[in-house]
Amino acid sequence: MTDDAPRSLRDDPVAQAVSALAANGFPRLPATVLMTLMTSEETELTAEALAERTQSSAAAISGAVRYLTTIGMIRRHVLPGSRRYVYELPEHPWYTVSIEKNDVYVMMVELARRAAPTLGPRGAAQMEEMAAFFEFLKKRLPEVLGEWNELRKP
Repeated sequence: MTDDAPRSLRDDPVAQAVSALAANGFPRLPATVLMTLMTSEETELTAEALAERTQSSAAAISGAVRYLTTIGMIRRHVLPGSRRYVYELPEHPWYTVSIEKNDVYVMMVELARRAAPTLGPRGAAQMEEMAAFFEFLKKRLPEVLGEWNELRKP
């Protein structure tokens, strides 16, 4: 964080986490909503509460929670006895959910392998490299998660 950054941002590690996620391609408002849910003492928040805490519009929150739900970082359910949704982190921490979602790796391997024969030598080599990388991730990430769970045991 630079010295010319607003004092509140320089001194707030949660705001810095949002900025770091955004600087690395994660949409800013979904990052803000995610960090809001992660740092809240309440386990679930309504869209209205998220809008208030993030100082965002209802429409913006709707898009952010749709994005986060789609990628599995948060989940929603209806409050009993109402038609209002609440949003919460998954039962397992968000990083566990993202690692366990290997479907994207399988899809990327398949697409890369289908594309490679239709391309010239350089493009085909790039696609094969991408397929090999995603196969590696598909294999290693569950192992990494297992190691992480072992480290977390009391």
